[in-house]
Amino acid sequence: MSEPGYFSDHSMARRVMSKRAVGLTYGQRALVIGAVHPLLYVGTAENTEHRMTPYTRLSLTGHLFEAVFLGSKAEADRALEFTTKKHAKVRGVLPEDAGARHPAGTGYSALDPHLMYMTMAFTFDSAEVMYDLLVRTMTDGEREGLYQDYVRWAELFGMPVDAAPSSYPEFRASFDAYLASDELFLTGEARLVGSYLAGQRVPYPQRIPLQQVTSAFFLLVQGSLPPRIRQLYGMRWGRADQVAYRAVAQAVRTAHLAPPLLPPVLRGSLLGPSAPIYKLVSQRERRLVTKGRSSMPGVDPRNWAERNSVEEPRAATS
Repeated sequence: MSEPGYFSDHSMARRVMSKRAVGLTYGQRALVIGAVHPLLYVGTAENTEHRMTPYTRLSLTGHLFEAVFLGSKAEADRALEFTTKKHAKVRGVLPEDAGARHPAGTGYSALDPHLMYMTMAFTFDSAEVMYDLLVRTMTDGEREGLYQDYVRWAELFGMPVDAAPSSYPEFRASFDAYLASDELFLTGEARLVGSYLAGQRVPYPQRIPLQQVTSAFFLLVQGSLPPRIRQLYGMRWGRADQVAYRAVAQAVRTAHLAPPLLPPVLRGSLLGPSAPIYKLVSQRERRLVTKGRSSMPGVDPRNWAERNSVEEPRAATS
């Protein structure tokens, strides 16, 4: 980095987000889990240009977030200005009931401090989980440092600092309580799109070896989800899935713990922004759309009547 950014090279945010294994997985996980918050999901879905192209939306979001975490202040400021303009227009009401806690007519706004915090919470939780899983387990001090960096990051996007718990232990207690509460609800559309982003439903076909690589990413995302989230999506998760998940995670973790043993080309691939890779994914998705195809095979997101035919979630197996 030629110019200083909002986060120093020694910050936990930069140390964590510069790990490509984290950068390529935390965003998908955050979107899959975040979809259980009806106000966040509907507010985004009703106000995005990429409702039909979820991977392009993932790519754009990843690029904006990385610009703030890893870029110079000038790059971060451009991303923040772009996001602020977009968020100024995001407001509305739920068109239908989304569980007992979110009746039809409930209002939402991208400028709501609590919704800003929840966006940060899903994102931070996923970055923390994927770093612990794929790189190494953080110390208590590092965990607190990463949390405070994320609070600062959310502040840059406009969140009042008092919207978030003041410490990591307070955050973890409140967020885990939220995940166990009756507030969680998946709309039909959220379940459908989330099932593709998590790889529960097979997205657009890919050639070998890219197919194997993306399958491994989907396995890591699914395995890292809390059991209750997998249950809400009706994901089947058995012993064989768990064994495969642990094996892939351990392989990635080992690579980070022993980088000198890796060839230089692989060693270099462990670090750096993930936006260029996301860009390749979004380009593939746009080519499909240009050809009249969808990245979610068999689904036309313009006709969400199909959401009523989505299977109800089945209990996840252990």
